Amino acid sequence: MKQVVQNYKSGELALLDVPAPGCGPGGVLVRSAYSLISTGTELMKVSEAGMSMLGKARSRPDQVAKVVQSVATNGVPATYRKVMGKLDSYTPLGYSLCGVVEEVGAGIDDVKTGDLVACAGNEHALHAELNWVPKNLYAPVPDGLAPRSAAFGTVGSIALQGVRRGEPQLGDVALVVGLGLIGQLVVQLLAASGVRVVGADPDPGRCALAVRLGAVDCGEPASAALEAAVAELTGGHGVDQVYLAAGGGSNEPVELAARLSRDRGRVVDIGKCRLDLPWNAYYEKELDVRFSRSYGPGRYDPAYELEGRDYPIGYVRWTERRNLACFLDLLARGRVDVEPLVSHTADFADAVATYRRLKEGDLKAVAVLFRYPRQTGETEPPAVAVPAVEPVRTGVVRAPVRSAKAPVRVAFVGAGTYATSMLLPHLSPLDGVELGTVVTTTALSAANARRKFGFAQATTDLDAVLGDPSVDAVFVVTRHSSHAELTRRALLAGKAVFVEKPLALTEDELAGVLAAVAESGNDRLQVGFNRRFAPLLREAGKQFGARRGPASLRYLVNAGRLENGSWYLRQDTEGTRFTGEGGHFVDTASWLLGADPVSVYAAGPPGGEHLQVVLRYPDASTATLSYATTGPPGFPKETLDLVADGKVLRLDDFVRAAVYDGRRRRWVGSRLPRARDKGQRAELDAFLTAVRTGGPMPVPLQSLVATTAATLAVRTALAGGAPVTLARPR
Repeated sequence: MKQVVQNYKSGELALLDVPAPGCGPGGVLVRSAYSLISTGTELMKVSEAGMSMLGKARSRPDQVAKVVQSVATNGVPATYRKVMGKLDSYTPLGYSLCGVVEEVGAGIDDVKTGDLVACAGNEHALHAELNWVPKNLYAPVPDGLAPRSAAFGTVGSIALQGVRRGEPQLGDVALVVGLGLIGQLVVQLLAASGVRVVGADPDPGRCALAVRLGAVDCGEPASAALEAAVAELTGGHGVDQVYLAAGGGSNEPVELAARLSRDRGRVVDIGKCRLDLPWNAYYEKELDVRFSRSYGPGRYDPAYELEGRDYPIGYVRWTERRNLACFLDLLARGRVDVEPLVSHTADFADAVATYRRLKEGDLKAVAVLFRYPRQTGETEPPAVAVPAVEPVRTGVVRAPVRSAKAPVRVAFVGAGTYATSMLLPHLSPLDGVELGTVVTTTALSAANARRKFGFAQATTDLDAVLGDPSVDAVFVVTRHSSHAELTRRALLAGKAVFVEKPLALTEDELAGVLAAVAESGNDRLQVGFNRRFAPLLREAGKQFGARRGPASLRYLVNAGRLENGSWYLRQDTEGTRFTGEGGHFVDTASWLLGADPVSVYAAGPPGGEHLQVVLRYPDASTATLSYATTGPPGFPKETLDLVADGKVLRLDDFVRAAVYDGRRRRWVGSRLPRARDKGQRAELDAFLTAVRTGGPMPVPLQSLVATTAATLAVRTALAGGAPVTLARPR
């Protein structure tokens, strides 16, 4: 098998062929799926190996003391041979991984072959294809948790034990010094515990990441802004705990801790930083200095780690293994998100080059994962590609740019209930709009639309409309199964297109629309995602203000039952109800969160109508869409809550809205119910303005595509029972 090793004398790194370990009693043989590089601890070891002998001695005074003692006991020659022998040997790297159980040793009954486990220990969770792991150093991975996330288990346990040593309480304010891998996890764990967190790090990028992951504020350690933030949050008293997650030889972290701690605050050392405590400062505040020993109780105890002797839970609540299981549970429940920390994923075959890039600074990373060969038994997580929108070509037919005074001449393809109740009543009275032609499949429906709304002409001939140079924009308001094809044809004809949702029912249909954009150079497309244009929701968003940290959004849609015979029930031709309507809610969530989703999870009973959909976003925000078809008809159709940064935005069915900040209501839309306005009028105004002026469409095409792809991915997520990654275009 292959294993990453290092010669501590020469600093050489190698991917070495070594014998595979056997499966002894009291443990399991694990084939690695992912292992994590701890960019702090491991790179420190790699850097030390590259030092001169004097440099090594200076960096490890503890080992020098052992050498001096050995000289006194055994003499110089024997000690020299012993030291050189140890230095000129290969040593392993790594201590945090996730893999598949390949063989179970005697005495093990809590896992079986094929189970996924997270493993810990710098002797048992190495960067190697196979590891033998004793019982107290592994924990089963909860269902649904991705192996790449579970590989963070050991590092997460270190952060978790550090937080436990700080004994935080609800409402506390904590300072995390050092926002590397451990520090970022400490920030999330504290935020999940109801603690307001301030971070300190000289790297602005890491400060920004910590704010995304739940910190209230972050700044450089010596900055006045950091001290001001602490003073504001604590009323000038200072933080309740300081967590030292920094490394290096500077004494600045412990000095900062003394300066910003409250009287009798706690200082917890998690990393390996210099600890020359300024006696007066620590004495005057009577600060409680604590150390956090790695993964938790049991660490460095051979009886616990190697012999499998557990500590009774009544005496030791959180052992090394129980911390590992707890952190995996937090990951599985979404209370901690490690994906934003992954800066790079490398194939295990490229391990040596990856370490070299990290050491030389070519690869700047918070966390790096090694991905092992596929024979590990792990299946790739399902993924749906989000098609890329190619830049349109120049020199081809484009939708005409109208003068400010010229009317926009529109044609309607379809004149059903939605078109005649929600769109045409807004369009027909508008100045600057000319209703040209209405196209329907039956002559009578076309005649009725012409009579009611004043179309210049009615026809059943679509080609005549698409070939009419006087038509500026085409509205596609037909049944779902025809949307993609009609949109494609109208784009190829050089028309601006407004198509009601959904844009497409399948990935192939979506690809066909984008192929028409690329072929024609015409990207003048708008999908009827009107809710982002609703005046009440837009005002509520303005009152809520810009976000600093990740958000949690809940969107309940009381869709109700359909009458027997409704064409919406024809799933074989018209798609599921959520495929047809769900884009509305995905788009609204994405607009409020300011990004496109990166993964989709869905669950629901057979039939695919009643659904729970969870969307995850790049900044660790989540949106949960509850699409219910069995609710009472008298209950409002749509209610939405957005929670972030200590604030809540509440929307009640586009009739009432409010923003709450702290314990008070900061803003309320209206104390009296207003007419329900879901944004159709504002959406039409924005579309017509874009057509008239030649300006950009109201919603970027890539956003329309991403929303459609996410909506279609729900079907894949339901079938697979696992989150679906939305692969972004590169």
